[in-house]
Amino acid sequence: MIGPDGALASERPSLLARAPWWLLALALVAVLIGWRVATDALWRDIAARLLDGLGLTLLVTSIAFPLALGIGLFSALGLVSGNLFFRQFSTLYVQVVRGLPVLVQIFIVAFVLVPLGVETANFLGFRIAAQDVPMVVRVIAALAFAYGAFEAETLRGGLTSLPRGQAEAARALGLSRRQTLRHILLPQTFRRVLPTLGNDLICLLKDSALVSVLGVRDITQEARLYQSATFRYTESLVLLAFYYLALTLLVALGVRALENRYRRHAA
Repeated sequence: MIGPDGALASERPSLLARAPWWLLALALVAVLIGWRVATDALWRDIAARLLDGLGLTLLVTSIAFPLALGIGLFSALGLVSGNLFFRQFSTLYVQVVRGLPVLVQIFIVAFVLVPLGVETANFLGFRIAAQDVPMVVRVIAALAFAYGAFEAETLRGGLTSLPRGQAEAARALGLSRRQTLRHILLPQTFRRVLPTLGNDLICLLKDSALVSVLGVRDITQEARLYQSATFRYTESLVLLAFYYLALTLLVALGVRALENRYRRHAA
């Protein structure tokens, strides 16, 4: 609607327009799938089978993402560091890792870097065999290593977007570099990049399905094993997709709630 001054007049959308119809549609699909699971023994058996791998999927994601954040923060500080070696090393890591597919990195970490690390440990006097390192540990390390590069770029962008005057003011007040980073810069950076971090968490959750190529019995591997034994592709794939969709939707809603909380506190 155009106002008297010729500008578009802002109107609050109606309740009908603001209703989350997409969420209601997904809820309807969830009800239909839940009804099918409750009334059909085959669907119930598949759902229970997939639940056996759901815990491992959540475990891999919940450990790999904080590790990736730690690696990303360390690398981001290197990218903005005045130390030439630190900056070049971080840049090399980010550019190489971002240029390789995650699946390739999983193979490299699992079958190249882990055995190399075991050989180094044995050289230093430890007694360990490569087969003693579980595959789930290898895939967690691989996902953390891969996503650390993406988090590094995200956090670097957040750090460089802050006004330089804030760091200068903190130093003028007598805060050390570490105190300035911890109490002034990093809290603002994480608030600014929270939507991107949430998106990366969702991507990592979905990419955790790649661990099935190493035989790790996550939810995707459980579905593949069930399909190979029963040839029930439709039911198992529909339930697998539903599990992943439910997980990613919960993460997205959680991130949005956290964004709204920060926005209310900042207001």
